Amino acid sequence: MRLTALMLAAFSGTCLAQTTTVSSPDGQIKVTISDEQHTPSYEISFAGKQVIANSALGLVFKQQPAMSEGYKISGQTTDSVKSSWEQPWGERQTVVDNHNEVAVTFKKPQPQGGTFTVRFRAFNDGVGFRYELPKQANYDDVEITKELTEFAITDSSDATAWWIPARGWNRYEYVYNTTPLHKAALVHTPFTLKNKEGVHISIHEAALVDYAGMVLNQRRDGTFQADLTPWSDGVAVKKHGAFNTPWRTIQIGDEAVDLINSDIILNLNEPNKLGDVSWVKPGKYVGIWWGMHINENTWGSGKIHGATTANTKYYMDFAAKYGFDGVLVEGWNIGWDGDWFYNGDVFSFTQPYDDFDIEELTRYGKEKGVQLIGHHETSGNVTNYRNQMEGAFELYEKSNVSQVKTGYVADGGNIKRIDENGIVRKEWHDGQFMVNEYLYNVKLAAKHKISINTHEPVKDTGLRRTYPNWIAREGARGQEFNAWGTPPNPPEHIPMLAFTRMLAGPMDFTPGIFDMSFNGLGADTNRPQTTLAKQLALYVVMYSPIQMAADLPRNYLAKPDAFQFIQDVPTDWQQSIALQGEVGDYVVFARKERKRDQYSGNDWYLGAVTDEKARTLEVKLDFLDKGKKFEAQIYRDGDKAEWVNNPYDLKVEKRIVTADDKLTLKLATSGGTAIRFKAI
Repeated sequence: MRLTALMLAAFSGTCLAQTTTVSSPDGQIKVTISDEQHTPSYEISFAGKQVIANSALGLVFKQQPAMSEGYKISGQTTDSVKSSWEQPWGERQTVVDNHNEVAVTFKKPQPQGGTFTVRFRAFNDGVGFRYELPKQANYDDVEITKELTEFAITDSSDATAWWIPARGWNRYEYVYNTTPLHKAALVHTPFTLKNKEGVHISIHEAALVDYAGMVLNQRRDGTFQADLTPWSDGVAVKKHGAFNTPWRTIQIGDEAVDLINSDIILNLNEPNKLGDVSWVKPGKYVGIWWGMHINENTWGSGKIHGATTANTKYYMDFAAKYGFDGVLVEGWNIGWDGDWFYNGDVFSFTQPYDDFDIEELTRYGKEKGVQLIGHHETSGNVTNYRNQMEGAFELYEKSNVSQVKTGYVADGGNIKRIDENGIVRKEWHDGQFMVNEYLYNVKLAAKHKISINTHEPVKDTGLRRTYPNWIAREGARGQEFNAWGTPPNPPEHIPMLAFTRMLAGPMDFTPGIFDMSFNGLGADTNRPQTTLAKQLALYVVMYSPIQMAADLPRNYLAKPDAFQFIQDVPTDWQQSIALQGEVGDYVVFARKERKRDQYSGNDWYLGAVTDEKARTLEVKLDFLDKGKKFEAQIYRDGDKAEWVNNPYDLKVEKRIVTADDKLTLKLATSGGTAIRFKAI
């Protein structure tokens, strides 16, 4: 562990500055913390070169003096950790936690000062740090108005950034921009960039609990300041007594795939607080969902209502025959009639429409071995939902529902809550109020042994480690934008998400659309801008422990050769490796299935996708188990495949391979390859 004691490092005016450092276990990353000019700050180097220049630390309060100027280092503690822990489900079963730590305490004499600690952890894949405030006089009840945390990117003039805007009406559901760094003004995290040296960096946060979500505000060129999403009254964070902030995270790697192969977000979250979570079940599902997006059905009641008893039984029959665990049903409950976007006040979460018999479907599902997957859409009225939440979960528990998809469809900044005085307040999805509201929902669901898949969520910050029933969430443009989005998701969308949104955690993207022509083919229609092979590859590339086969059953039955891959591919993994890729261009993943019984745990899967450019990639198979043979069942773009007018050209091939072999993957425009390596 490379860690100095408090050192005399610089002379400024009449004050000697103190610095301390902490380095990653491999010595490649070094963090230097300083109080030069009586102001807390830090900087980071990677492989001997500075990547984060001198950056401010501190907090500003509404009533109390700011914790910034005049604060000096008064002490430190150190630690080193090398351990591992197991996920009950996840992209890998065993996670290694190897870091060095320094907790630096800053103090300013009373009466105008207090004390706070910044705890830094240096991993081989990046750095995490958080503020820790003890209970202390004058700072017992605080309202934080600003966080002074900076991320000053070294040599930013030649850096490239990939980003979506923050505080927009559409929350996180934007097409990603690729720009010079200086054009990224106010951005969501994870925020990914590449500096002039080719080093890849992603800034995010971990363990967002009882605090405002952080976006990044570029002030001077290259210097980003933490910008906390405020309450409706303008205050960012309200706290009483001692508290810790979320971790600010900086993932660092030579290659783009180093960001994906990092576990820093999970390692900075607390261990499982729920105890036995054997009731949390990864799996695959189908559902009454896509038909509404392509206007074959409606959420509301009427002649083409989707959520009927008969239609749900049809989906249950299909699920049982082809090995799916559940059937999602949207539009089953009172409140969808009319323009449901504005129905937040009238939704009932316990009263079904007359043509949806939940008791009969519970009985039928048990007979078929298929569960109902519940759905709660709030249209952003969280008070109406909170008032019914206990009864809603009681109904679902009685109905053998173990997973619920929640929805918070409302413009950013337009979440409706009723305060203690009966006054309507409008909040952001990622403000402190909603951060707490989402977690309340997850914790209450756990009491009923129900897992939550949040749509229109707050961003993922690794809390699935602490609350493993938070099994997935949305938080980006999903498949539905291909039905009606303006524009639909572009060909680069998936290889972009892999290096941005997906760094945060699982996404319920809802892959597997087989009919690309519901609005006609061509480049200018609303449709998935992919080949069929790319839709299959999404099941490996877009990690989620619950994967949907999102298309209509008839479209799967029309293409049984391609459908076989969806039936085979698991959703829970022993190991996952991003093999190669570049942000927004292409990515290749290999994943090994988790061992659940004597028949599983031997097969590997590979997914590769590209953007609008056709690519030929050479992939080494050295991830496969040594000394074993595998049957590679290859689902690839046909020789004439291209996404605009010939997306369906698919070849299915088989060959015997070992870890010593290589495969050449030919990806069509917006194409892909999906492979099952079946152990022989």
